[in-house]
Amino acid sequence: MIRFICSILSLAMAFTVAAGGITAKAEETVKNTAKYVFLFIGDGMSYPQFQAASDYLGAIADDDYENALPSTDYDTREGAKLDGPVELSFMKFPVAGSAVTYDSCSFAPDSASTATSIATGNKTYSGMINVDESGAVSYETIAEKLHSQKGWKVGVVSSVNLNHATPAAFYAHQASRNNYYEIGEELVNSGFEYFAGGGLKKVTGPDNDKTSLYDLATEAGYKVTFTQADAEAVTAADEKVILIDEHLADSDAMDYDMDRAEDEWALKDYVAKGIEVLDNDTGFFMMCEGGKIDWACHANDAGATVTDTLAMADAVQVAVDFAAEHPDETLILVTGDHETGGLTIGFAGTDYDTYLDTLANQKISYAQFDEQYVANYKENGTTFEDAMKDVEELFGLKLTGEEGDRLVLTEYETERLRTAYDLIMSDYDPAEYTQEQGVLYGGYNPFSVTVTHILNNKSGVDFTSYSHTGLPVAVFADGAGAENFGGYYDNTDIFNKLATMLEVQ
Repeated sequence: MIRFICSILSLAMAFTVAAGGITAKAEETVKNTAKYVFLFIGDGMSYPQFQAASDYLGAIADDDYENALPSTDYDTREGAKLDGPVELSFMKFPVAGSAVTYDSCSFAPDSASTATSIATGNKTYSGMINVDESGAVSYETIAEKLHSQKGWKVGVVSSVNLNHATPAAFYAHQASRNNYYEIGEELVNSGFEYFAGGGLKKVTGPDNDKTSLYDLATEAGYKVTFTQADAEAVTAADEKVILIDEHLADSDAMDYDMDRAEDEWALKDYVAKGIEVLDNDTGFFMMCEGGKIDWACHANDAGATVTDTLAMADAVQVAVDFAAEHPDETLILVTGDHETGGLTIGFAGTDYDTYLDTLANQKISYAQFDEQYVANYKENGTTFEDAMKDVEELFGLKLTGEEGDRLVLTEYETERLRTAYDLIMSDYDPAEYTQEQGVLYGGYNPFSVTVTHILNNKSGVDFTSYSHTGLPVAVFADGAGAENFGGYYDNTDIFNKLATMLEVQ
């Protein structure tokens, strides 16, 4: 029945295209001169994510705003004037469009199908990578076309696993995004010159009985590094490289940017090294994914969402700096695959006010809080009051304090945290959650997710989901051929416009 409904939905969407709807391709009139193309994908990043990051920068930069007390009036703050948001690097691009993200069976699609649309111009079911709905027909990606038809070098960078759905959509063809080993084999066989970021999943297969993907890569001529020092030593002379971040965190992905040590490579450093490896006179294509934006939004961690969005903006700036030296030959695109979490700037409990500077009190992501603190509470018999000392140190939230301090918990907020804490100290089973508990905690640790929920709400932001939503995403463009990316269109047209401009079949 589900497949039948998805098929009907696919037919309806196809009719919309045929009728001249938003997916109809506009004629390309600008002759392309780009031979260096950067495609940045903020996984889970739509308008709320980058606007929240921009607003956050504006809030912490404005002394009057930061120190103001809430007023009694609904539309102002006593004695304070907000100067406005601070634009991220890509928000300054001269061309901005919007792309619709639905796939063959959902208006709230997943990363595999949406990245397939961007990489190949085709819709498919959620969970499928570069194959049609039957799983029998494979689609060639823009990266593969540029590599084989034009001799361009290709790089794939991600802050999450390199065989995760979004990076995989530029080199792999699988009926299931969970075929991590097979996706890894396709990575090795792609011949692409540069891979960098998080570690590979299922390196020796789901049953740990296969040859290590890293060994296969070495046999295929890749230089594989696992330390930052070795990554720093890589040059274009190495020809084909796979750089695995030395400081892998949850699920062998890179650290959330707020957890990253100052001397630890960020996403921007892998983009910079990629330019060094890929730069040549023929051309190159680099896809860079800010994957942990999505993970933070799934967990409803607004603080980590903001900082990882800022980390991607820093990575975009590296491409902008490169483009300044090649102004007539470089195209930079920044988009998202879908929105995650239903993030909103505004919360019922703060009326028309926001206090985004409050997020600056968060010093650690939910993931590290879970791993380094919460995981030990039950074993150590930690009291709620002692756990709240950690919460105050790491998130700023206080059980008591001076009147007017926004970080002091209300009776209602304290009770929410105490209820969640009592749950994690019990033998609870998320599979047996009540409906209320499922809505409150999702699949995350009840205590840590309640901490981030309360900090989010005190900041004036909120989430509606632990999953993806159907919002359109922005498409920012700068450089050679950027004018093609204005307007409102389907995400498949990102591929269509690129393929037409770059003259690949």
